[in-house]
Amino acid sequence: MKLLVLAAGYATRLYPLTLNKAKPLLDVAGRPMIEHLLDKFAGKPGLDEILVVTNAKFAADFERWGRDYARRRPGTRVTTINDRSTSDADKLGAVGDMNLVVNQTRLDDDLIVVAGDNLFDQPADEFLAAARRNAGQGRATIVTYDVGNLEEVRKKYNHLKLDADGRVIHFSEKDPDATGTVTAICLYYFPQNTVKLIARYLAEGNNPDQPGRYIGWLYKQTPVYTYQIRGRWLDIGSKETLEQANREFAQ
Repeated sequence: MKLLVLAAGYATRLYPLTLNKAKPLLDVAGRPMIEHLLDKFAGKPGLDEILVVTNAKFAADFERWGRDYARRRPGTRVTTINDRSTSDADKLGAVGDMNLVVNQTRLDDDLIVVAGDNLFDQPADEFLAAARRNAGQGRATIVTYDVGNLEEVRKKYNHLKLDADGRVIHFSEKDPDATGTVTAICLYYFPQNTVKLIARYLAEGNNPDQPGRYIGWLYKQTPVYTYQIRGRWLDIGSKETLEQANREFAQ
């Protein structure tokens, strides 16, 4: 299996911190944000490559960081993929970047996809075990988290409903009628047989930028199941959440 980190955004809400540094490379508790994430997966059985998709502005930075990270963790392979965008005006979007990576690497494997600005402290072992069991039956797995605030779900996150077996039967973004506080985060496991659906989603003219929109389409095409993490989870989208991450992960 491969792990793909989505890191091609420009994070303008964090300017000037991200004017000359990619958000996933910003320090959190003394080391790059992306390392807190990758340390959950690096060295796990079956994971043979970490792919980082980024833009033309920061590609060289990620290549330098990737070489250093692999040197410090023997056996870890990190590949940086440049989507050639230079600003928000010509970016491919998260789903567009996923499709680029699949095509450029001729990917023929299970694929874990994660946003480079999502931090959580629960080990990844149980998620991987559950996701691989689902993958054995051709089922995709998305990670969920209980944010504990219904208004936040309605304004910022997505709303989902599950059947008795844990299969997604409804998914909507920023739904004012959401009734629960459990939301899907940008951490997905796509078995090999579902990876090709990314191209179909885009060919149908769907939104190429928001990965949640893709999940909202995917569950109608193929079985999608969930795995809920606990502990801490942070989506680093503002200076306030970056400061919070520094405080909490320093512990």
